[in-house]
Amino acid sequence: MAVGTQYLAEQPKLRTSSMVIGAVVVAALMAAPFFFYPVLLMSILCFALFACAFNLLIGYVGLLSFGHAAFFGGAAYFTAHAAKVWGWEPLTSILLGMAGAAAMGFVIGFLAIRRQGIYFAMITLALSQMFAFICLQVPFTHGEDGIQGVPRGHLLGIIDLNQPLAMYYVTLAIFLFGFFAIWRIVHSPFGNILKAIRENERRAISLGYRVDRYKLGAFVMSAALAGLAGGTKAIVFQFATLTDVQWQMSGEVILMTLLGGIGTLIGPIVGAGFVIALQNYLAASDFPVTVLIGIIFVVCVLLFRRGIVGEIMELTKRKSKQSA
Repeated sequence: MAVGTQYLAEQPKLRTSSMVIGAVVVAALMAAPFFFYPVLLMSILCFALFACAFNLLIGYVGLLSFGHAAFFGGAAYFTAHAAKVWGWEPLTSILLGMAGAAAMGFVIGFLAIRRQGIYFAMITLALSQMFAFICLQVPFTHGEDGIQGVPRGHLLGIIDLNQPLAMYYVTLAIFLFGFFAIWRIVHSPFGNILKAIRENERRAISLGYRVDRYKLGAFVMSAALAGLAGGTKAIVFQFATLTDVQWQMSGEVILMTLLGGIGTLIGPIVGAGFVIALQNYLAASDFPVTVLIGIIFVVCVLLFRRGIVGEIMELTKRKSKQSA
């Protein structure tokens, strides 16, 4: 009873501390463009949201998808085409890309969700590569040239997104919306069922849950949020290319999530920030960036198997237990 009472007493303190930390982080992000290059920060935010969306699937359902580049890059194409050719307002264009990614997620998920492990991963990879081939052939993507010169336009006809600070704060708002959506999903009854499926799928089935439906729902949500990141990236950088839909992009988001920490909310953000910053600052050097990232990945897997944030959380738990 004493332990339970102590746990209940600590819960409000944990919530308060989490809210304070969250407020400090948001304040730091709002001040960041005055100290760092806004385009770099926007790139980190887009890929951080992409990694968080991917982590929703692998970290909380236990499904490894090698095809998330299709949702990220597909949404970028849909958004770029709507903004440039149809002249749509940027937010509406991004929402179209998000809806297109969700629709693709439903189709790919419906075909792949009945398989597990490596079979699931290979089906998602095959379907993603099929979509990449379609993007290479269809006229509206402009093949290897991609869709370039995408106008940023005016958000809701009011905010001029051609101003770097305005574009940054809109990107930050989209990232915070996506992160809050993931946080809400994870901490909802639906999220608890997803965790139960991850831990013991057969037990979840024996309890009467329609596991395939929950997995498909999580897959579609992950695809939609990945599409939100891809559509935002298309507006930020004003282009959409084949690079966004190729399998290397899926590998990159897997790397970000693993480095940061699978199954942690903050881990993918840390991993994305680390990889994008490393690529940016080493782009002008003669040393191959991919080789260095590969070395860091191997070291992380061997020494920090839970990822950067995962290891920090585990170390914190051990210290708290020892102090108790």
